[in-house]
Amino acid sequence: MTIHIKQRILIAAILFGMTVANGSPNDNSFFTWNEFVEEFGAQLDGAQDVYLKMQKEGLKPNALLKFDVHFLCDDKINADRLSTFIKDNYQYTIESVRKEDDKIWAVNGISYEFPVTSDNLMYWILDMYKRGYGFDCKLDGYGAPMDVKNQKFPDLSVDKVDYYFDLGVDRYNTGDLSGAIINWSNLIEINDKDASAYYSRAVVKDELYTWKSALRDYDKAIELNPDFISALLNRGSLKDENEDFDGAIADYLSVINNKKSDKGNLQKAYFNKGNTYLELKQIKKACGDWSKARELGADYAQERISKYCTKNE
Repeated sequence: MTIHIKQRILIAAILFGMTVANGSPNDNSFFTWNEFVEEFGAQLDGAQDVYLKMQKEGLKPNALLKFDVHFLCDDKINADRLSTFIKDNYQYTIESVRKEDDKIWAVNGISYEFPVTSDNLMYWILDMYKRGYGFDCKLDGYGAPMDVKNQKFPDLSVDKVDYYFDLGVDRYNTGDLSGAIINWSNLIEINDKDASAYYSRAVVKDELYTWKSALRDYDKAIELNPDFISALLNRGSLKDENEDFDGAIADYLSVINNKKSDKGNLQKAYFNKGNTYLELKQIKKACGDWSKARELGADYAQERISKYCTKNE
């Protein structure tokens, strides 16, 4: 059985014990970080409700639909920036940027066609929700017209594997996170033994704050390819961020003990393991790992050594 690794890896996206692209709260004044967090669960529930309703109306899994999307902003500059980003980076159609009342501007657009499943719809909505937040605008609504008698579906033939992987990478590189996930999910429907697709999808799922699902994809990638060093590093970092410190250390040790790990991998594994020991307040072990990372050429470890280890060296 061939696993399609060219080596085709999206990125070693979670390094040095930091979460990829989750960042810190913006200084939003209209749609604040607290509101974003408080309403996140409602977005998940709403996606499920919309999908179930569409199913009852006759939607079949993977049917291709275009969704309209509606954002609200309290600043025309933010509305214009959001509309330009979506048009340029997602290749969506922007129908209008218009003033709704004295204080609110609305951005209305239409997505390209994508196959609708419960997961695909959820990740599309989370992507739009997060993208709006990035411009201090709020996702206000979405929907899709359906012709249940004339449903179209994506081509999931075997020869499309590389097409969907490469298209997922292209989508990711423009910032279209849901488009990346959807294309790698198409690939997995064709070949559920493709470790790179699970790995790449995990990277983006974590960017959309669904870390448990990201962890499952890393688990699957490593199950399919136990020597998938980047997946082990990323999974270790994700476990660390969610306070599974023993699990994180185990993953870093797997990298350290793997004969296929190069010097760069070992630097990251020792450095990250040191960060985990710091979280556990085991400073002596942390300093030992950071020192080992520095010996291997990780100059960035010196900052931590200088800060925490002066009295321990």
